[in-house]
Amino acid sequence: MKLRLFTMVLLMAFSMVAEVKKGEKVAGFNANDDKGLLWTSTESFNKDFLIIYFYPAAMTGGCTKQACAYRDNEKALAEVGAQVVGVSGDSVVNLAAFKKMHQLNFPLLSDVNGLIAERFGVPSRKGGKISRDIDGQSLDFFRSFSMSRWTFVIDKEGKVVYKNTKVKAAEDSKTVIELLKLLKK
Repeated sequence: MKLRLFTMVLLMAFSMVAEVKKGEKVAGFNANDDKGLLWTSTESFNKDFLIIYFYPAAMTGGCTKQACAYRDNEKALAEVGAQVVGVSGDSVVNLAAFKKMHQLNFPLLSDVNGLIAERFGVPSRKGGKISRDIDGQSLDFFRSFSMSRWTFVIDKEGKVVYKNTKVKAAEDSKTVIELLKLLKK
């Protein structure tokens, strides 16, 4: 009985994910981007700001609105010294199709094992399948899990200066831009 209780407590402790908090330094991480190339966070930490937004699934309504808003705000983001990267549980193939379909102008990272989401404390749940018509073909997009919609802004020292766990997809980029304008003053 004691061994069973100890095992349950141990499993619960390991399954709890510590959330990254505002002011904390973020350890570097790597992931495959939408081109299948290795993207490294530490190469982006030397810019003024790195926006890392986690989203549930490529090709879905809210995620498309969020991605397209970041795409459309490219100039304003450059003016505040920010670069953007989106992270989801989608495969590189899914991300490449999503990026092409919506002409996205920033990297999308594939977190198929959930390791980046876990590192940031972003909750995830079981994924699924959606079908979309692309270039006249019906394609199925599978993901093993879907993560919550959270946004972080990291400064050039690698510290979290902003964290939002209640992101409104269509407004996310404008909210972040306004924050960065204040931080640049």
